[in-house]
Amino acid sequence: MRIVLIGAGNLATRLGIELLQKGEEIIQIYSRTKDSAKELADKIGTNFTTQLSEIDETADLYIFSVKDDALPTVLGQMKPNNGLWVHTAGSVPISIFESYTDKFGAFYPLQTFSKKREVNFSLIPIYIESHSAKQLAHLKTLAHSISETVIEASSEQRKQIHLAAVFACNFTNRMYAIAAQLLEEKGLDFTQLLPLIDETASKVHELHPKDAQTGPAIRFDEKIINKHIDSLKDGELKLLYYSLSENIYNEHKRVN
Repeated sequence: MRIVLIGAGNLATRLGIELLQKGEEIIQIYSRTKDSAKELADKIGTNFTTQLSEIDETADLYIFSVKDDALPTVLGQMKPNNGLWVHTAGSVPISIFESYTDKFGAFYPLQTFSKKREVNFSLIPIYIESHSAKQLAHLKTLAHSISETVIEASSEQRKQIHLAAVFACNFTNRMYAIAAQLLEEKGLDFTQLLPLIDETASKVHELHPKDAQTGPAIRFDEKIINKHIDSLKDGELKLLYYSLSENIYNEHKRVN
């Protein structure tokens, strides 16, 4: 399959390299910045452009991997072609393509990506969607070439998956950053928390997250909670600590 990657960020980089390794032909990279376009094109061994007007019109598949807010602008500058257009976003409906092409869909890998960190695509769920059974079949074949888990999901389902992923990944990582800051204030190293983090993540492979919850918030131990809040210097962190503790307690009380 001849593929054009529109975008050269974290996801486009890892996906492009993976597709190349699986035998797909990446014929062009587009990015609005020359450095990022050239960097990915050099890794893949293909051409690049920074002009949407110069995008190759002969590809079979166009993968749009740009910021959600930028996608309408990008689509508005694309020349019509006969290829299948898909985006990689969780929270964007495929109907965004309707004014521009009659062959479209979504190809959403559920993972956190970084340019410099390799991932095992075979373990990454890929959510696909198309208004056409024929195009959906093409996306399913492509997705199965890199992943063991391919799931058909509507735009509404993907939006909910993305929301859940923000809680499970992005917000969790922010908690890691706060924990690191608190440790560093006392001359301690974040790596000391890694066994705890690893065990917390491992537990939910066997237990429902509700059953894996521990800590003072479950019983709302006010003595410990207030001591922790008093030791925090940042007012926002004080509110965050209390709000999370209250939410954990209320949920645990409701369930039990």
